[in-house]
Amino acid sequence: MLSALFMAVLDVFIVNVAAPTIGSELHASGADLQLVVAGYAITYSVLLITGARLGDRYGHGRAHLAGLALFTAASLACGLAQGATELIVFRLVQGAGSAVMIPQVLSLLQRTFTGEARVRALGAYSAVLAVGAAAGQIVGGVLVGADLLGTGWRPVFLVNVPVGVALLVLGRRVLPRDGGAGRERARGLDVPGLVLLGAAVSLLTVPLVLGQEAGWPRWTWLSLVTAAVLFAVFCGYETRLARRGGAPLIAPRVLRLPGMGLAVVRIMAVMAVNAGFLFTLTLHVQAGLGYSALHAGLAFAPTALVFGAVGLTWRRWPVSWQRALIPCGFALTALGTAGVAAAFGGGGDGGAALYVAYLGVGVGLSLAFSPTLTRALAAVRPEDAADASGLLATVTQLGQLIGVAVFGTLFLNRLESLGAPGAYTSAEALSVCLWAMAGTAAAAAVSGLVRRRR
Repeated sequence: MLSALFMAVLDVFIVNVAAPTIGSELHASGADLQLVVAGYAITYSVLLITGARLGDRYGHGRAHLAGLALFTAASLACGLAQGATELIVFRLVQGAGSAVMIPQVLSLLQRTFTGEARVRALGAYSAVLAVGAAAGQIVGGVLVGADLLGTGWRPVFLVNVPVGVALLVLGRRVLPRDGGAGRERARGLDVPGLVLLGAAVSLLTVPLVLGQEAGWPRWTWLSLVTAAVLFAVFCGYETRLARRGGAPLIAPRVLRLPGMGLAVVRIMAVMAVNAGFLFTLTLHVQAGLGYSALHAGLAFAPTALVFGAVGLTWRRWPVSWQRALIPCGFALTALGTAGVAAAFGGGGDGGAALYVAYLGVGVGLSLAFSPTLTRALAAVRPEDAADASGLLATVTQLGQLIGVAVFGTLFLNRLESLGAPGAYTSAEALSVCLWAMAGTAAAAAVSGLVRRRR
């Protein structure tokens, strides 16, 4: 299951470094490339909660294998695509496969493991989630740079095929394929709720993905406002449905679980800072410092490694530390991003101090994310596992999209007038973004104080 999760996260980021090669070989426009990169994330985020409910209804093992099969077939189609339009369509299908496959991972972890074993499993889940993001940059750089048999960018998709086939063979032997319990099958799919939520998430994600390239025209802002309205309508509809004894898409009792609301805010903040950090640093070191795709990807290895190590071991740390881990993690993230800003401040490559700051960011993000996820799921009952999994997986994906959109826009807007008198340099634009990330992490560090006092 974690191997499948790794592939899905990898594919969010692996195309970033391959985009220039795809553009030149397929004669793709800037808008085409943006849809190649972002189309996967759009369908992935829109359909995540639907995928969770399908697992609840038909069996999480079966749904996981069905999503994996669709993802693998779409990866093969992407690797063989002969034009930009074909590639965009297959990327949308690939995202749909991930949306069915990935929510089942958390649901199966919740239903299969208990006690300390569940904590270890969730720690591994958190580690894979973060390492996959950085590995996408590294693997993409390696595969594009290698130009295997003259195939250029195609291996960034084709690499999923043998892995996916192997996981399908193994998964049929080890994963449960029974259907949901009678009560869960009877819940239905809540089609009005699916339509409302799907429309709201689509109207939120599409302008976030395409707004910067399009110059933030009026339709993007209208779309965001409409998304907010539809989210409110969705919440009202789900509440009324629950009161009538119906089967809402997300059970209101899940949202009322102790700490769930705060966990949603914190997970979104962690993912936004993580995605924004990777995105803006990649732009700076490749365009500003002239690093190759491989060099740029390897620069993030320290952050990914310590994130994974901390995610797997934090539970073994002294009990007296546990309560302070999350706010300390956000505080360390703020200090680490500020350190990266200071290291790059002079316009150079940052020197040794940069890697110390990278380690601080990795440790901080892991401490902010892993304990938050574990504690949010601790009070979730097995029958609510699908609802909680879909909710937290969607929040994770939306956090990444928001991070890239907000911090990416902040960075790119400061480079629009590059070369003009008084314009920002790449290092200065990066510094502004990193300080904004530090402020976001600092705000998240104190996010639980009001609730605790109350």
